Amino acid sequence: MLASNPESTTTVVVDAPATDADSGVSSRRLILATCGMLYYQGYTMAINGIGSPWIAQSFHLGESGIAGLFAWISLSSIGALILSRMADRVGRRRVLLWCMTATPLTALAAAASTSLPVFTAFEILLYAFITATVAGCVVMLAEGLPIDARARGQSYGGLALGLGGGVTVILMPILSGAGYSWRWLLVLAGAGLLALPSLRRGIPESQRWEHVAATGATDRTRFYDVFGVRYRGRAIPILTCSLLSMIAVTAATSWGYFHAVSVVHLSAQSASLMMLIGGAMSMIGLRLGAWGSERFGRVPTVAGAGVGLATGSVFFYWGPPAPCAWPAVWLAAGFCWFMSAANAWMVGGNSAATELFPTALRGTMVGWFALVQAIAAVTGQAAIALLAQSLGGLSIVVGYLALLAIPSAVIFAICIDETRGLSLEVAAREDGS
Repeated sequence: MLASNPESTTTVVVDAPATDADSGVSSRRLILATCGMLYYQGYTMAINGIGSPWIAQSFHLGESGIAGLFAWISLSSIGALILSRMADRVGRRRVLLWCMTATPLTALAAAASTSLPVFTAFEILLYAFITATVAGCVVMLAEGLPIDARARGQSYGGLALGLGGGVTVILMPILSGAGYSWRWLLVLAGAGLLALPSLRRGIPESQRWEHVAATGATDRTRFYDVFGVRYRGRAIPILTCSLLSMIAVTAATSWGYFHAVSVVHLSAQSASLMMLIGGAMSMIGLRLGAWGSERFGRVPTVAGAGVGLATGSVFFYWGPPAPCAWPAVWLAAGFCWFMSAANAWMVGGNSAATELFPTALRGTMVGWFALVQAIAAVTGQAAIALLAQSLGGLSIVVGYLALLAIPSAVIFAICIDETRGLSLEVAAREDGS
């Protein structure tokens, strides 16, 4: 039975199968497949942030120059929007396989690029595939897990991303100490090609998407349907929150290693140790995000984490003070603080974002998030590039940008509907409500 909203081209499904009751075996298979992809993409995604001091040296870039480079690379999310929209049309599994094939190929091409424009072009492609993979995995976890496991599943995905990034943190000082180029991080990402046979066997298709696609609903939707009468009251506020919070998150998470090495003047080994300790401890944020989302709700979890992200980022980037005898300890505490909040924010935000919109538009909406996040990243990195010199340095500007997480938290708390404990059909109004 289909129920169509006459004011929107979106067709909603009332009697979708109860995939929330999938067996434990299916859930474990889904978690293993998505977390494996997220682990790999976490490693690849972290290369620019961890390698930024050496990338800047290779291309003779100052603080403004490296921020400008990252702003250009942020345009990758336009490609991620297209890929996420295709996931609603042709299937989650197919697009994920495309991305997992293209990621290692573009990583190898970027590693071989000695010209800055060519390197930038391949990095834009690389991050489009990375972002689309992460978006697809987030959607797959939401659609395939039982109601009471959805937030926990998002925390597992966040943990896999973090652990993958941790490998990058470990490898960079080893390569630097041995005299090897940061480009070897990208070369190692090319090894992802070896996993393709296993991925083809292991990645399941979303049963919920298959059901909706069989009704023809996915073919009747358009990428702008999220702004129709039925969903615009959700789409506009949550995209506004995403814009503000992602300016804060992107700025804070992109420059931690650079701040430690180039501003505080820690050695590569000390900076990596600081990030490993702080990052490992911050994984508690994933558990807190899942627990808070199920205990108190998605909305209060996201709002509280936004405030924590802002205050922790200021502590990290505006410190340590000059007399501090243990700057690495100060930075590790600050890094743990804001990364714990960012992890909790991610779990709650991903849970809410995937539950508020219908199956036929869920991938598309995540693609819209990617586009808005690209705008946020370009805005943030451009602001850093333009203001770093006049405001006293890159780290000072990052601290100011991180404060934008506070108004984002306020808007989220006031405007976003709570979805804790609801089936996807009810939460996304696919039941005709």
